[in-house]
Amino acid sequence: MMKNRTISVPNFFLLAGLSLLLAISHSGSVAAKTAYSPCKINHMSDMAIEWNCQRLLKGETLESMFGDRWQDVARFNRIDRRHTYPGMYLKVPKRLDDIRDYTPMPRHYQPAESEAKFILVDLSEQFLGAYEYGELVFSTPIATGNPENKTPTGEFRITAYSRKHESSLYQIPNTSTFYPMNYGLRFHIDRDGVSYWFHGRDLPGYPASHGCIGLYDEAMQNEYYKNPVQPELEDARKLFEWVIAQPPDSDGLRPLEDGPKVLIIGNAPGSRRRSR
Repeated sequence: MMKNRTISVPNFFLLAGLSLLLAISHSGSVAAKTAYSPCKINHMSDMAIEWNCQRLLKGETLESMFGDRWQDVARFNRIDRRHTYPGMYLKVPKRLDDIRDYTPMPRHYQPAESEAKFILVDLSEQFLGAYEYGELVFSTPIATGNPENKTPTGEFRITAYSRKHESSLYQIPNTSTFYPMNYGLRFHIDRDGVSYWFHGRDLPGYPASHGCIGLYDEAMQNEYYKNPVQPELEDARKLFEWVIAQPPDSDGLRPLEDGPKVLIIGNAPGSRRRSR
């Protein structure tokens, strides 16, 4: 269940002092990270939901704060558990029922009515919708290109897939391991030969990729970062298996004929790394 906190004026300075001590005690570890808050990211759909900006305190997690509704809060913030830590702020709806099975994507999308499978990506919402004959069958938060490496917009089609793909350019920080791009679905190759994919990755709550479209892959995070301990969110795998009806017999790159159409619209919100 959601915890309610009422801060009285006499206790404000005490709380401020405790917060300062908490920040100092965590310097060099979790709280030493550059503070980031999804509260600073504006999505049009946020206007339809009443929410407060709430700080995570020492020892708090999404699970401890919201119980079996933690996934709804994570999706509302477009963030994964590895990127939630003490000292940061999250958007917390005043009524959790307002974000039950949360999605900002339209339940019916008329332009896709003639398509057996269709993927709509809304960069402004940082969300993806999978449609069958115009009806939304599932949706997921995403992390798209950062301001220096924007995700292309327009009409595309998935032309190749690779269950165990990996980056040829970027490595996991402080390692020699190329960044895993599990459940890869290629949708575009630009004039310079750069490929753009849907794939599993970290979701920090803001546009952070080099142009690809990332989805939840907690199994990958557990393998490489040991966090979360018990993976649950696997939207990259879900999208991959929806696109590829038959599981591939190998992990290599395979072409895909007549793959689902992809439409990418909108402008990604700016990311501002501030605590509140």
